[in-house]
Amino acid sequence: MAGRFVALGDSFTEGVGDWNAARPNGVKGWADRVARQLARQDPAWEYANLAIRSKRLRQIVAEQLEPALALEPTLITVYAGGNDILDLRTDVDALLAQYEQFVAALSATGARIVLFTGYDLKISPLLEPFRRRHDVYNDGVRRISAAHGTDLLDFWALTAYRDPRMWDPDRMHMSTAGHRYMTARVLDLLGVTYVPDLPDDDPERPGLRDALRAERQWVTDWVLPMFGRKLRGVTLGDDLEPRWPDPIRPADGMKRLARARMARLAG
Repeated sequence: MAGRFVALGDSFTEGVGDWNAARPNGVKGWADRVARQLARQDPAWEYANLAIRSKRLRQIVAEQLEPALALEPTLITVYAGGNDILDLRTDVDALLAQYEQFVAALSATGARIVLFTGYDLKISPLLEPFRRRHDVYNDGVRRISAAHGTDLLDFWALTAYRDPRMWDPDRMHMSTAGHRYMTARVLDLLGVTYVPDLPDDDPERPGLRDALRAERQWVTDWVLPMFGRKLRGVTLGDDLEPRWPDPIRPADGMKRLARARMARLAG
């Protein structure tokens, strides 16, 4: 049965890592892919995506909650809080309390809600201090999901993401393959069959010298700039607008709709 799908959150839901210059904000992402598949089941499905990269939970609540409620969705996906975990000053208990208030407000609409845990991504010893906070946060999301009767996609448990090819070079966002796999998992949760196109061979394991070189390059290209932005109080999403703030009908053609949206953004 058709409905209106509204996607909320940060870079995970915006689609970062699934780069596509022909889509708004230069990304496609699992939510676009889910919306397209839903429209293939029923062309009357509508879709909006309010997510913007780098947003903290408080910003998602302030900027996305009221617009989402105004859209009267029947299906809502929420991924939020990951950027807060990377801020050492974040009080995780307070974060979870705000997250629960957010979920409660969304649940009151009667829409079907899908929540996500974060992935246990062992990308570097440099970020290991954040892991315990991540564990506490994920346990809180599971508890909140159960308390409010939402669906839960336990990203933490998806072993396919142990393959490094499922991740963008920054090691913190899914690659195109990762977004395709997430599409399949969300659709499976919704009762829609979708078989993603994924690597079917084993990933090549680099030697020690190449691994050390890659680690140094990753720190230079991604880690230092990320913490530099934190110190300056700026984010990659500061000058971006939501990709699909108003409902679209994916059955009308995502490429055509994307061209029209990008023209409006450019104008």
